[in-house]
Amino acid sequence: MKISRRSFLKKTSATVAAGMVMPSYLSSATSAVSASDRINVALIGCRNMGWSNLSDFMKSDEVRCLALCDIDNSVLNSRAKDLASLQNEKFDLYGDYRRILDRKDIDAVIIGTPDHWHCLQFVDACKAGKDVYVEKPIGNSIAECDVMVEAANRYERVVQVGQQQRSANLWKEMIEYLDSGILGDIARIHVYANFNYAAITNRVPDSEVPKGVDFDTWLGPAPDRNFNSQRFHGSWRMFWDYGGGLMTDWGVHLLDMALWAKRVKSMPLSVQANGGNFLFPDGVHETFDTQSVLYQFDDYIMTWENNAGMEFGPYGKNYGLIFTGSNGTLVANRDDWQVFPKGESVAEKIVKADYKDHRDHVINFLDCVKKRDRNTACSIETGSLSAKYAQLGNIAARLSGTSLRYDDKKRTFGSAEADKYLKPVYREPWVFPKV
Repeated sequence: MKISRRSFLKKTSATVAAGMVMPSYLSSATSAVSASDRINVALIGCRNMGWSNLSDFMKSDEVRCLALCDIDNSVLNSRAKDLASLQNEKFDLYGDYRRILDRKDIDAVIIGTPDHWHCLQFVDACKAGKDVYVEKPIGNSIAECDVMVEAANRYERVVQVGQQQRSANLWKEMIEYLDSGILGDIARIHVYANFNYAAITNRVPDSEVPKGVDFDTWLGPAPDRNFNSQRFHGSWRMFWDYGGGLMTDWGVHLLDMALWAKRVKSMPLSVQANGGNFLFPDGVHETFDTQSVLYQFDDYIMTWENNAGMEFGPYGKNYGLIFTGSNGTLVANRDDWQVFPKGESVAEKIVKADYKDHRDHVINFLDCVKKRDRNTACSIETGSLSAKYAQLGNIAARLSGTSLRYDDKKRTFGSAEADKYLKPVYREPWVFPKV
């Protein structure tokens, strides 16, 4: 069934049953871009970053979106209206992402679901022959990161991880400056993130599942439990079953810059951490509002710190990186990077952002899809590395004070207490994917 744009815009609600395809919206329109040059995409998970990603995709004349998928009807209907304002061609609505993967006319999918869903959807998409733009962190465990890398390589898919700082001129110029050696030997890299949203201080009781929400599918492979609004949209990040708090939400972005600066491709010599909910001991959040992590390397150390429920920090920045060199200090976040000299041998310097990174990241992915070039700005390997570093920090913090060494080849800490955090137990009927 097809309906007109006017009729669609009047439609305020719809029922999306799992596995059922919603009506096609809008009529096909003639495009200036030939069908052979088009990249047909679909969005899985439409609320925040998923929609932000698709919005930048839709700025390209070569892209058309054929489908949206979400388990929340209110989100799905709202985004359908938004998409209707961006393109004239028809698209379909789904409640089950697998129906999107069944379609032969879809070239690539954008995965913007909660972290605990990334792995299954990603592996399934690769098996279905789709290229993938996946939000960070790529997985909610080290084992998920590993199998996602295996799937992308096994099925030779073009993958872009949503760590858009890899496409930012600001960060590229910072890396070039550090590579020049002007700052001298870098002995310490301190990475930190302090954000209000990561502390959930008001407690609410469990409630009925909101109308139009397929909560069982939202839980997916995570353990079964009652619905609670504090564990749902947005705030799910602060609960271990679905996310990893600031350590994974911001850590993958910022640790990635530290790893890039040092050309790190492997695990650290050791990791040690402490964490707890000390700022808000009565808060609802499970992930730590106060956390410190130490990564040891041969000739320098990298540290992570987060404080939830506040938004201030060193050098007037509530998040960022501090590179301590023998000739001075470089401080960076997404707005700028600055050099603070130790002596006269280094000049003061400040470089401002142009804020084109997200758009450039999408363009890079689209170009790589057309060229069948798997060397995207943030490949699955790059996304996996920073996600695993974040997971190492959380695992070490949950063991509070224990020094850990992770063997990436044998995929073990050599400790049963630590190894239990490597791979989640999927709730039936969902099964941990195999490649």
